Order: sequence, then structure tokens, then C-alpha cells
Amino acid sequence: MTREKPTALVAMSGGVDSSVAAALMVRRGYDCIGVTMKLRSNDGGDCTAKSCCTADDAEDARNAALSMGMKFYVFNYTQEFEHEVIDRFVGAYESGLTPNPCIDFNRYMKFGLLLERGRALGCDCIVTGHYARTEYLPEYGRWVLKKAVNSAKDQSYVLYSMTQDQLAHTVFPLGEFASKDEVRALAEELGLLNAHKHDSQDICFVPDGDYAEFIRMRTGRDHPGGDFLNADGEVIGRHSGIIKYTIGQRKGLGVGFGERMYVSAKDMQNNTVTLTGEEGLYSGSLTAGDFNWILWEKCPREPVIVTARTRYNGKEAPAQVWAEESGIVHVQFEQPQRAVTPGQAVVLYQGDIVVGGGTIINSECGIRNDGCTI
Repeated sequence: MTREKPTALVAMSGGVDSSVAAALMVRRGYDCIGVTMKLRSNDGGDCTAKSCCTADDAEDARNAALSMGMKFYVFNYTQEFEHEVIDRFVGAYESGLTPNPCIDFNRYMKFGLLLERGRALGCDCIVTGHYARTEYLPEYGRWVLKKAVNSAKDQSYVLYSMTQDQLAHTVFPLGEFASKDEVRALAEELGLLNAHKHDSQDICFVPDGDYAEFIRMRTGRDHPGGDFLNADGEVIGRHSGIIKYTIGQRKGLGVGFGERMYVSAKDMQNNTVTLTGEEGLYSGSLTAGDFNWILWEKCPREPVIVTARTRYNGKEAPAQVWAEESGIVHVQFEQPQRAVTPGQAVVLYQGDIVVGGGTIINSECGIRNDGCTI
């Protein structure tokens, strides 16, 4: 017996984006199932995320789904979220890295577990309210991830880990919208009660932003103070715990130096934090690992021209990229880039197409506008 309609599993957070995404799929003739992912237990503290919601958010998602005649479920993924997102987050910080938990959430939860659940329910695709696009390019024989038309809301940076299978079975209905105002206007037209609900953060399991205290409470481990060093390795002060600092940080150092000083390096083994002036924050190149290539099946061995983004809200910079046989990727910038941070992602583009992305391992420093010795 053949189905009359294709079926879609829609990740719903209770916000306007995912609700409009669901409505658009219903308009396209899909039989839609709405789902909210429960990611924290009742005693696990506050957690705000797309598909990681408060009770009110979950109720908003349910009401939106039912108003469109959709089935609606809440899936309990609290244990998986602890392991795949929070444990990775804590481990990265304790290793001296600065992680992006949004990337791990998308990689292991939303486009991993949720796609598996969708298949188990007989769905043809999963749908999210991300601002991005997918397309099949016959000349490459591959699915690609593309930036959203609305560049201000583009979320392709946190989606770079998507596989060919995931790209082929995921729909981003909001990718073609030119502005968020258009999305809210459509929500009003559809009579959605959350048309003007404020935007949530992707993931925020540390509501007050004190990551160091969150990690201490979770692990029971204290990270003692140590030495602040200058660029020459001389002791210039004391820090209050190495995991409290990240590359490029200026505020919250806890010590006055008479001039603006920034975190430029951390040495976990010796428990030291190196501070420099602005000029010490610039890197001419980086290496990255755990790389996911989207546009090409194989890593390029010879340099290829791309643009590279090293932070979610960062600007793209012209660069060349090539890979070793081991999979280690080298990115060399035309001009040195500020505060390239191990643990963050580097995502490569050609126009609006995501070439691929990976985790920054380290960078080569240089002086702004003087070029770097690579």
C-alpha cells in the first residue's frame, strides 16, 4: 500500500522559526509530525535551545503543531544530551579548548538521533527552522549545504558537519526567506500565536554564562590559579583558574596592567595564560582536524582558494586550503586573522556553498598588517 503523502518529522522548539517551517511543509503537501527534544531532566537546571525547551516552550510547540493538524511528540534525549553535548563541552574546556556546543548538538543530536527516529517513524525527511539551504549539484554528484538568503540569520557555520545522507534527507524551509520580518509576517498570516515570540539561543545550559563554575559544580574539580605571562615568557601577574579564559579575551582578567592586554595563549600543562597587546592576537594560518568535506568527496592535496570563517559571527577571509594524507587540514590566510581559537570551528566557503569544516587545532601567529611567517 503506497502512502498518499510524503511524511516529514519537524523539530519544533515553540519558537516562530520552527513553527513556520512546519506550516510551510504542510502547505507543500507533507504529512508532518512535530517533535520536541527533551534534553534536561527537571532537576538539571534551566536549558534554552531550539528543540531544548522550557515547559512553556514545549506547550507552544504542541499548540502550534495541533493547530496545523499535526501529530506531536516529546522525545526524551536527556542521557544522550549529557553525553554527546555537555560531556564534550566540559572535556574540551578542561583540555584548553573553547568548544561550540551548538555544533555538537546539531551533529550528534538533531541530525543524528532525530534523523534515526524519523526513519523509524517512516518519515521521508526531517525539517528544522535553521536558516540555511540544501541543493543537489549534478556536476559534483553531491548534495551541498548553502548559506541562507538572509545573510544576517545564516546558520550554515554550525551545520558544516552534515553528511551526504543527512543533507539529502533534511529540509530547511526558511533558507529562502530574505528577512526575519517576512517569517514573522507569514506566522501572523497563519494565525500562529508565537508570531512575535523572542528568539531563543541555540543552546544555553549555563544560563548565567559562568562556564568555569558550571564545570566545577559538574566535575567537583577545582582549577587553581597560576601565572600570567607576557610574550617573552615573563611572569606579570596571577590568574584565577585557566579554564576561565579564552583566546582574545580582554575583560575579566582580574588584574590591571596599565594597558589593554588580551589572552593570546594557554598552556594547560604548566597552568599559564599568556597575555599580549592587540598585535599578538593575529594568525596567518591554522591547522584543523575532524574535518567534514561537503563539496568534494576527497581532501584536496594542492592548495584551493576559499573563504574561511573561524567564528560563528566572524567575517569570511580569503584563504588557501589543502590537506595532508592524514586528514589534517591547513588553512593559510591572505591577511592574518584575529583571535583564531583552538576548539572553535573553521568553515570554508566558495560563494554561498559550504566546502567543509573542522575543529581548529592550532594557529601560527603574526603581526597585524605585517604578514605572518608561515
